[in-house]
Amino acid sequence: MADGDAAAANGGAIPTPLRLVRDIVRISAAGFSGFFKKDCSDLARRVSLLAHFLEEIGESNEKVEENAELGFSDLTVALQAARSLVSAANNVDNSLISSDGAMKKISFQFQCVTWTLEKGLANLPYGAFDISEEVYEQVELVKAQLRRATERYGGPLNSNVLCRALSHPLDKNIDPFQSSNWLTRSLHIENIGIITHEVDVNMEGPIEGNLESHNLDDVVYEKDSLRTLLTSSEVNILNDSSSRTVKSSTCKSVEENKKPDSHVFPEDFLCPISLELMRDPVIVATGQTYERSYIQRWIDCGNSTCPKTQQKLQHHTLTPNYVLRSLISQWCLKHNIEQPTGLVNGKIRKSDGSLRDVTGDFAAVEALVRKLSSRSIEERRAAVVEIRSLSKRSTDNRILLAEAGAIPILVSMLTSEDSEIQENAVTSVLNLSIFDNNKGLIMLANAIPSIVLVLRSGSMEAKENAAATLFSLSLADENKIIIGASGAIQALVDLLQNGSSRGKKDAATALFNLCIYQGNKGRAVRAGIISALLKMLTDSSSLMVDESLTILSVLANHHEAKLAILKACTIPILIDLLRTGLPRNKENAAAILLSLCKRDSENLSCLSRLGAVIPLSELAKNGTERAKRKAASLLEHLRKSQQL
Repeated sequence: MADGDAAAANGGAIPTPLRLVRDIVRISAAGFSGFFKKDCSDLARRVSLLAHFLEEIGESNEKVEENAELGFSDLTVALQAARSLVSAANNVDNSLISSDGAMKKISFQFQCVTWTLEKGLANLPYGAFDISEEVYEQVELVKAQLRRATERYGGPLNSNVLCRALSHPLDKNIDPFQSSNWLTRSLHIENIGIITHEVDVNMEGPIEGNLESHNLDDVVYEKDSLRTLLTSSEVNILNDSSSRTVKSSTCKSVEENKKPDSHVFPEDFLCPISLELMRDPVIVATGQTYERSYIQRWIDCGNSTCPKTQQKLQHHTLTPNYVLRSLISQWCLKHNIEQPTGLVNGKIRKSDGSLRDVTGDFAAVEALVRKLSSRSIEERRAAVVEIRSLSKRSTDNRILLAEAGAIPILVSMLTSEDSEIQENAVTSVLNLSIFDNNKGLIMLANAIPSIVLVLRSGSMEAKENAAATLFSLSLADENKIIIGASGAIQALVDLLQNGSSRGKKDAATALFNLCIYQGNKGRAVRAGIISALLKMLTDSSSLMVDESLTILSVLANHHEAKLAILKACTIPILIDLLRTGLPRNKENAAAILLSLCKRDSENLSCLSRLGAVIPLSELAKNGTERAKRKAASLLEHLRKSQQL
């Protein structure tokens, strides 16, 4: 019997938050489809992050205060609504939501549920729980991601509007495993089948790794510690003005990202599927216009009809709607709204807000991109070398090259048997990926399998730049999952073990960023990352002690990684680093030891026997702020274990 069915069988008892999270993960494991596939996947992925938090609270014997119970009541209601929403939205017949009104109703419910979840998490008194710092950081990540998602849906909601809108979906007795649900009623849709699949789910919840939360000082510090490692890239990814740097992500406030309330986008400018302002509008066979990425996903899912008209598509050709794109750009410019693309009527917006005419440059770039498809291999070689050089120089060039259609052609060249073309192509893709808008275009071109191929079999320089490209692309949270599932982690671990000095650093940087996502930690452990990191940790000639400690500090809270680290008898090495390491190394060593030893009497006893108390006490007094916290927490665990 499903957990939801069990709850219903018990006289309609309200399920626990953890049970609700597991219900949502189970529904997610069965797969999503249709109009709201991305919305359902994103919501389910964020909710699944809470599993570790709720499990750790369940393991704790600490008494939960009354206000915590009230907080969990709010969270439970929000999770029930989320469970109902992902189940119902995933099962709505596409033909029944072809109208804009129906789609907007469901989209608004996603906004309501997302906002309510964020508020439910914000109201919990975390100080009353005995939870690890790593788990607390995961909760902060979820809160930050929910806050961002709320802004994308349209911003915070008026409480009165929310109460009216969610009066049905937030009913505590609603259960998506019953024969009807609130979404069906609200849209007057009958006979929607409800998912009751029983699927074995790995409850190792994903962590999307976005570093926006200002409380994530550990993760932000670790990210900063690897900022200088990407030495093989043509340009510094983390320092480029248009890239997603940790600092810019951390400092962006919700207010900066908020959509202006004073402007309502014209209906014709919004994609009928996503209801978002279109960046790359394309026309399908029926004459309807959609955002390219959304309609492409619709077609890739096996659909052969037009989402809006339900007419059969006679062909799947997507024709760019240049007229509409120009109108959108002009409207955004007139209303002082951030452009959906960097190129506006042959002009590029400069950092001071002014526009620079690049009509002549764009014509030259288009001519160069055409040469990539030349029958002459020499002409193709010369063209990709020139594109590599152009993409290295400036953000403007990256915008122009992408607008000229260089990305899909460069991706196709990654599998070239000509090593020179392959090497220059992967480096060009790396440079283009630095501009944030290009990341999505690269992913849409299905570049990851080809990049992994280069990582496995390319020249050493090509491998280095392939690793750097994966790091750059993984800065977008949603890409961590795709890259992790592509086989890239094994190839990166191989490069970490057998690459050049620069290749090892590039591999370490990419692996660190990918392992921020919880689901990739197990993959990295199974790929042999622990033995590779420990070898670097004990090899003084490797000059990679700092990198290995930083990655280990991210992995150490994962069960498989913890077992592998302990099996390698690493505790004495870490204690020695507490005594003799550099400040940053001491800090990470303390963080790893805390993850390995807390609530583990045997490991805590080992710490005492090996004389860890003295260096920990010294670190708690004179270390960095993070080191002081880690050392003090570990000393407290040691004190409690000795009292038992």
